[in-house]
Amino acid sequence: MKANQNKDSAVVDDDAPISVSDSGDTGEGGKLKMIVQLVKKCLGVKDIANMRLSLPASLLEPIPNLEYWHYLDRPDLFAAISEPEHPFERMLAVVRFAFTKDLKFVHGKVCKPYNSVLGEHFRAHWDVPPVAYPTDSSQMPIPLTHTTLAPESPTVVNASETTSIRSGRSSKSARSGVSAFSKGRNSTPATTPPQSLETNLTAQMSNTSLANDNNVERLRVVYLTEQVSHHPPVSAYYASCPRKHIEMYGIDQISAKVSGTTVKVLPGQYNQGIFVNITGGNGNGERYCVSHPIASVNGILRGSFYVTVSESTIITCSGGKPGTKFRAIIEYKEESWLGKAHFLVEGVIHIVHEGETEHEEWTKVKHVPTDRVVAVFDGSWRGQIRWRRVGAGSYPNTFSSVASSPSPSHEHLSIPDIPPHSASRTDITRLDSEYSTLIDLSALQVVPMEVRPLEKMLPSESRKLWENVTSNLLKKDYSEATKEKVTIEQRQRDDAAERKKKGTEFVPIYFEKDLEEGYSKLTEEGWKAVKEELEEKLATSSGD
Repeated sequence: MKANQNKDSAVVDDDAPISVSDSGDTGEGGKLKMIVQLVKKCLGVKDIANMRLSLPASLLEPIPNLEYWHYLDRPDLFAAISEPEHPFERMLAVVRFAFTKDLKFVHGKVCKPYNSVLGEHFRAHWDVPPVAYPTDSSQMPIPLTHTTLAPESPTVVNASETTSIRSGRSSKSARSGVSAFSKGRNSTPATTPPQSLETNLTAQMSNTSLANDNNVERLRVVYLTEQVSHHPPVSAYYASCPRKHIEMYGIDQISAKVSGTTVKVLPGQYNQGIFVNITGGNGNGERYCVSHPIASVNGILRGSFYVTVSESTIITCSGGKPGTKFRAIIEYKEESWLGKAHFLVEGVIHIVHEGETEHEEWTKVKHVPTDRVVAVFDGSWRGQIRWRRVGAGSYPNTFSSVASSPSPSHEHLSIPDIPPHSASRTDITRLDSEYSTLIDLSALQVVPMEVRPLEKMLPSESRKLWENVTSNLLKKDYSEATKEKVTIEQRQRDDAAERKKKGTEFVPIYFEKDLEEGYSKLTEEGWKAVKEELEEKLATSSGD
């Protein structure tokens, strides 16, 4: 497809292969030159995500794309969504999940993983202790693994201090979740990701972590994803925690273009957000859709990448019990062209009356009528975010928290008009409450995943497929890594040519091909892979 042509721009072929020659200089200066060369070639291209892009291995991190993108940097907070009894508190839990799903960008560097190939798939699991719940429901639940004690942050406590909190509400062993689909079987212990991918994260873990305590009950969260299209690049994913009756699914597809000195990343046409289903217990039947904001990769010309976020994330709730529902808007504040980024965010949770549609036009905090707002929050999506319920009273014009947004959109919020039967369930019509911590992202670390050993993997599994590229990158043998990478890419082109010659189409193994709903259902083989991951032996268990 050709881009528009005018006097000042050349014709650009969006499907033309882009390659950047390896300068042979693996130092920062050499990498920067290659990056600048790449940016120049992408100028004027409408969507660089649809281009056949071949980079030298020296510009890549040793991690496959399907492993890098999974939205489960904090699987314990994902599993906690279904725990609260009240629908308002479940919405709070989804907001917390939305802030932590990409925690890698708070603590880690921006990196370029390997491009996925058609038919490639990745599966993994986490075994995490359930979060602990303070007796005061306005306080955030306390993660019990992979935390740090941030300065002036009272939100994460030592394990010995948890006597005043409510740990999980079930006394059953978390291992019972493994048998949700079928009875467990013994297998080879799972392995952790290559050390180079996790060292910077785990090195900062504090003694509050219970990750290695065998006496702590655990929740099994499993994940499966598959590349289902190559032009455009699209992958489908599914995750679940059967013990907590929670599942997540969706489509990963991005659209990207160079804008000035940044790369702007938007959701692609099939990417309609992250869908979270509650399949039992509290909130049974509720479905949450978490939309994606717009991200920008900055610092390209300096070779020091960082992410900023703009526009809004919208969280809608449907299904479940009939009646008033809650909806959340997370609005990312515009960054100044000059000076350092502040990563500020503000948002509201508001009510939606059954049958109405006017709220679909509300995409920013200022759009929401004040009599619909039931809670407000603000802060930094890289630090601490605070919140409070709103009843009678004023939203203050100034804030004591240095992380808070300096210009809130709501100055006065009145008591919302809620039907009596809904008010009794949500408890939001009382007087304004004090601010509490919604989430402290500076105190949380990425929870490493567990994967099967390479000898158990199929040839199409990400780590097995890219094994030779990864091993050469870790040895800093960039020339050999590039050769292995080119071999994989050529094999994909050969397979595509063979299908074209035979007049056949690629059929995914683990997901159905239909993408129009914004997600893809698991096939029989997909459910089989999920069951296998649920049955993998607990890596930290003993004597089983």
